[in-house]
Amino acid sequence: MSYREGQFWQPDVTVAALVVRDGRLLMVEERVRGALVLNQPAGHLEPDETLIDAARRETLEETGWEVEPTAFVGAYQWKSPDTGRHYLRMAFEAAAQRHHPDRALDEGIERALWLAPAELLAARERHRSPLVWRVVEDFLGGRRYPLGALNHLP
Repeated sequence: MSYREGQFWQPDVTVAALVVRDGRLLMVEERVRGALVLNQPAGHLEPDETLIDAARRETLEETGWEVEPTAFVGAYQWKSPDTGRHYLRMAFEAAAQRHHPDRALDEGIERALWLAPAELLAARERHRSPLVWRVVEDFLGGRRYPLGALNHLP
């Protein structure tokens, strides 16, 4: 039965933050199905949360950094070949504001680290998904949209 025939389908809506400091990207090493992978600070949108608030929250929970989103980088749709799940990732440029080094990180997050783009690219086989580098590539290429392009209607 297809979606048009009444079967419910919904993608996982996620957010990701691209935070750059001194030419390095804020990344996380996380344990996924036993493998240690690299990802931007990222996670699922929660009910009644704006996309921008989700990017702030996920970055704090996964890295201990308070950030302020400054631009929208893009929306990315991807289907995992391993799980068949569909993802819709909203990526944001964000400025680092304040670090809380003693804050416990989310379950599964081993550590936050700062990587130069070349270091991240060299570790491509460890990226959690192809979304990781695609978002960075677009960001490095100058893709930015005003946050006002996103609308949240209460």
